[in-house]
Amino acid sequence: MPPRPTVLTKRTLDKDLDKITHAEDAAKHVLRLLVAPGLGLIFVGLAMLFAGVYVFDQPGAVLVVAAAALAGYMAMNIGANDVTNNVGAAVGARAMTMGQALVIAAIFEVLGATIAGGEVVRTISSNIVDTVRVPQALLGWIMMAALMAAALWINLATWMNAPVSTTHAIVGAVIGAGIAAVGPEPVNWQVMAEITSSWITSPLIGGLIAAGLLYLVKTLIIYRDDKIAAAERWVPVLVAVMAGGFTAYMVLQLSPTGKFPAFTVILIGIGSGLVSWLAARPLVLAQARALENRNSSLRVLFRLPLIGSAALLSFAHGANDVSNAVGPLSAIVHSVGIGGDGLGHPPLWVMLIGAFGISVGLLLFGPRLIRLVGEEITKLNPMRAYCVALSTAFTVIVASWLGLPVSTTHIAVGSVFGVGFFREWYTRHSTRRIAYIRRKTESFDLEEPEEPNVHERRRRYLVRRSHFMTIVAAWIITVPVSAALAAMIYWAMFALFV
Repeated sequence: MPPRPTVLTKRTLDKDLDKITHAEDAAKHVLRLLVAPGLGLIFVGLAMLFAGVYVFDQPGAVLVVAAAALAGYMAMNIGANDVTNNVGAAVGARAMTMGQALVIAAIFEVLGATIAGGEVVRTISSNIVDTVRVPQALLGWIMMAALMAAALWINLATWMNAPVSTTHAIVGAVIGAGIAAVGPEPVNWQVMAEITSSWITSPLIGGLIAAGLLYLVKTLIIYRDDKIAAAERWVPVLVAVMAGGFTAYMVLQLSPTGKFPAFTVILIGIGSGLVSWLAARPLVLAQARALENRNSSLRVLFRLPLIGSAALLSFAHGANDVSNAVGPLSAIVHSVGIGGDGLGHPPLWVMLIGAFGISVGLLLFGPRLIRLVGEEITKLNPMRAYCVALSTAFTVIVASWLGLPVSTTHIAVGSVFGVGFFREWYTRHSTRRIAYIRRKTESFDLEEPEEPNVHERRRRYLVRRSHFMTIVAAWIITVPVSAALAAMIYWAMFALFV
């Protein structure tokens, strides 16, 4: 008889080994999920050490170090949730890989926050709640509660795949904590009205700019008989416009007030645009040599301006939204008398915590929502994605220059809507498009058929309603939820520590 016990023993051993293998795979999966939170915790610890180097021998150092930890945590949540609007369009249009998008966004977020982020930090730290009418002993706790509440809400929203407005979260949290501490009187309602109006108007402006850009792209490039020749002519111009606008903004941000009159700034922007045009033209011509006269070929030629617009938008976002993390920290530093620069000039180390925190959050947690914004809300190709990114960048840059903490999320989605509505209108009413199709199909009696399925037509041209309604719902509840949460956290802190 065959040795049956040996066979059974071998089968039993194989099953046991399979169980061990499955257990090891499960353990690796769990550990992989813990890597990003672990690295995030390390960054928070480094932010505390970094702040401690500057304040360890100062009164109130413990409060500042704790606030630095919360600011680092808040900045990582901004990077995980809000930066998706910067590069999501480029990733969704397949103009760059996820890794390339993360690296570009991380670098330009740091540059924008450290170079041009001070103006909006002053609005968050001192203009929403009148710091003169708030006792200095309470101001630090108000900002601590605001930071914690806003960070917790954004963390929850990111976990739920909802790209909410981090600006809404921190502004609502500052108001809620301020009212809980001293009542509604110190709240600067005039500034709040200006901020609120910018939340409403900025998506409309972004949508109009995006629609205008797409109109130019369709008119000058897409619906031309020789698309490649048109692209060779106009893509360098688009790059020049982008570079010129960015240069003019940088001159205004970095130069002393009043040093350069408006006419000089315009000339500097035009000069930078001309140099960029000269540099981009040979690159575009080299790319266009082997391309066929098809719409799909334009994807290649729009890759360069799309990457540039994503980098520009990351810079603008860093300049605007770093305030959501370090504005309260700057107020806390001022309230305990550390730093010496006052509220008008946030210390550099404060700005660095916010800048690097945004980049760390983006690198560790950003890919999840980048896919949602870039691929699941609406279908983007490089031309549409470029219009969305550039219009969002210019709108955020102007708002940052004016010191208004606008919502990048609102502007980006508004730009997507502008592109979607324009495509619907252009498809139905453009005589140029209809004439172009007639020439290509040799069907001169072509008429535009009515789409029998209205819902399918809207889904095809605009953003997907399911995702849009989820995002809008998250926008609506962000301010009251963050305000209520900040008030509760302030009361708890006051009961325990004050």
